[in-house]
Amino acid sequence: MATAFATRDGTEGTNITVVPQKDDRFEELVALTDKIRQRAFEFFQDRGCKDGNDLEDWFKAEAELLQQTPIELRESRQWYTVRTEVPGFAAKDLMVWAGQNSICIHGKNEQKNDKETPYTEIGSHEFYRRIDLPLAIDPNHVSAHLRDGMLDLDIRKAALARRFEAKAA
Repeated sequence: MATAFATRDGTEGTNITVVPQKDDRFEELVALTDKIRQRAFEFFQDRGCKDGNDLEDWFKAEAELLQQTPIELRESRQWYTVRTEVPGFAAKDLMVWAGQNSICIHGKNEQKNDKETPYTEIGSHEFYRRIDLPLAIDPNHVSAHLRDGMLDLDIRKAALARRFEAKAA
């Protein structure tokens, strides 16, 4: 689904499919959450099944299974712009979901072992990042652009209610 396109500043890049959250395409995220849940439960079992550290176990599982992706958020009158580093990911490895006031980015790439590579520490990389935004957005007006390991999202803010002055007759 990735195609070449020109961005607003005229540079070439790769278009990433952006899916409004109302579309029911969260199977990958459910599977990812299940992996985190299973790993957190293993940490719980390793501690002798003692209660009280469930959040610590969850965060430790997330840190182990998911790559961290730093972001930069910029805001103008009508737009948010999110920039994040995604080195090693191609457009086909990335999915962006847009909600009413949040953006979710999921990336997954896998290195396949073959006969010529009996051992590697370079394996699968996966991340999930949810960015909650201060104001509502228009999920149908979000564009994603990948270039040189940087993912740029242009997110239009939802139309704000206009103020009307009531005049006495």
